Amino acid sequence: MRARRALLPDAEAIRALVAQFTADGTLLPRSLAEICENIRDFVVVEAPSPKTQDRHLAGTPGETSKIIGCGALHLYGTHLAEIRSIAVAPPAQGLGAGKLLVKALMEEADRHHVACVCLFTRIPKFFAPLGFGVSQREKLPDKIYKDCATCPRLLDCDEIAMHRGELPHFAILEPAHAELIKLNL
Repeated sequence: MRARRALLPDAEAIRALVAQFTADGTLLPRSLAEICENIRDFVVVEAPSPKTQDRHLAGTPGETSKIIGCGALHLYGTHLAEIRSIAVAPPAQGLGAGKLLVKALMEEADRHHVACVCLFTRIPKFFAPLGFGVSQREKLPDKIYKDCATCPRLLDCDEIAMHRGELPHFAILEPAHAELIKLNL
């Protein structure tokens, strides 16, 4: 397995992976257009394809490998980034692809000198050993203002906010939804 930055030809595979986890609400739906528009945010994990043993083509997207995982790093600024859309194909779960994704996304955050990386999850036990601690959502207002305002679960969210690094002391976004203001977020 190896992680690499996603390319536009990977967009459909990313959409298909994410779609496997949207019906039960684990992940928010992402359209193909949205994925294409944000492809630079994504990292994919590839596993060697069983169809070919030709080693000289190794690393050529789609020819000798299969995308088994994806994840994105959304940058708000040097104060905050968010890991989102982490998905690993069910047959590949438990083999280390998720940890490889998080490691690659954290390296990308470090490359951009991001002080804090956050995420919202229903499986905190996966992220805790990777250095993430539980947060209060109010401490991550840019995330709340950007995504939660349009989420169908805004008033009934069951995700746990987590972060790694120093929590930001400011926000660059403004609330876009009246419910957020009522909740003092």
